[in-house]
Amino acid sequence: MPKLLDEMLRAEHVSEVVLLATCNRIEAYAVVDAFHGGLTDVTGVLARHSGLPLTDLTDHMYVHYAASAVQHLFAVSAGLDSMVVGESQILGQLRSAYAVADDAETVGRVLHELSQQALRVGKRVHARTGIDAAGASVVSEALADASRGLGREPGDLGGVKAVVVGAGAMGALAAAHLRRAGAAEIVVLNRSEERAERLAAKTTETGTPARAGTLDLLPTELADADVLVTCTGSVGIVVDRDAVAAVRRPGGRPLVVCDLGLPRDVDASVVDVPGVTVVDLETLQRRLTDRVDLDGADAVAAARAIVADEAQAYLASQRSAEVTPTVTALRRRASEVVDAELLRLDSRLPDLEPDVRNEFARSVRRVVDKLLHTPTVQVKRLAEGPDGDSYAEALRLLFELDPQTPAAVATPGMTGTTARPGDDVAAALNVELREPRADEEVTR
Repeated sequence: MPKLLDEMLRAEHVSEVVLLATCNRIEAYAVVDAFHGGLTDVTGVLARHSGLPLTDLTDHMYVHYAASAVQHLFAVSAGLDSMVVGESQILGQLRSAYAVADDAETVGRVLHELSQQALRVGKRVHARTGIDAAGASVVSEALADASRGLGREPGDLGGVKAVVVGAGAMGALAAAHLRRAGAAEIVVLNRSEERAERLAAKTTETGTPARAGTLDLLPTELADADVLVTCTGSVGIVVDRDAVAAVRRPGGRPLVVCDLGLPRDVDASVVDVPGVTVVDLETLQRRLTDRVDLDGADAVAAARAIVADEAQAYLASQRSAEVTPTVTALRRRASEVVDAELLRLDSRLPDLEPDVRNEFARSVRRVVDKLLHTPTVQVKRLAEGPDGDSYAEALRLLFELDPQTPAAVATPGMTGTTARPGDDVAAALNVELREPRADEEVTR
């Protein structure tokens, strides 16, 4: 992640970037100074690191711009875009994504504010809608399928032996779910035995016996295992068909393999081995997409409404904030005019009493403040609309404000409320992009 973030930030058009990785996607949220240039920069980095030509990679991508990107991120944080609708694990993943980008110094004001607001939106949705009841996580759904594969009720894994391959975040989550489901023993296997031992020790502390080892112990441990959960970060197959088929299982004991790796950890042909049931992300996603959960329909609808309202409010506040530099410049211009006139008064009436002079100055400033109050309040309110920037532009033209002054007073945030048409790329990339305004000096 740090390497990807650094490469994207060093690209010509990118000024901020956060990468969000989940079990079935990677999303890049970027602030750039040109739509197509930024899109090329981000997709170019992903293409180089995936080893795929960009023409092939774009078949698996989607792009959101400006308001669409904001609403997408809020929906993601709420669990509405997850394989299991309503799962709360995404909040931890988003928090981690922000922390990694912050450590890599690729987060600026725009993505800091957006990320923090997304986390708040996600928490609000979970607190107010009960959407969590619609689903816990991909891991819990996979293990529910594992229970069925063993001829049990969903969630009942009492007394089973489970082997977990991978000691990362997903491995830890799998171990926790197995413990809660009643597993009698958990074996953690990992390339790094030290990480496996840490997870096994933590699992044992919570009350479920656990052992650790390296991947070469897999054939031995599979001989009497009931459930195998794989969730590594490997780019190749970790469990092949021959390794599973070679295991002699007494009495035809069934084995359920839950492949939660992306890309997959388990050879697809393992499903043909007698007595073996395979649950993978593809079959999970297909089943969860087709499942209509009537009990959660109201919660999902309520969550979508909150997300829409929050996105609208966030964008309105951003547009309102963008007019602030213009208002500041206007008030500064008015103050400069008042100061110039007071100097002229001093030169023409040098003997004017100080008290009179001060009262006169206060009166002039009050008049100016009252004259500017309504237009500045109104322009901030109007700026919250889709064409908000046009009102700031009108102020700049009417009062002959220096077009560079607003940008010098405060750095603008995100602009735009509608998606911009871009390249026809459509499931692994989300880009929040911004075209600079004509009056904004871009120095990134």
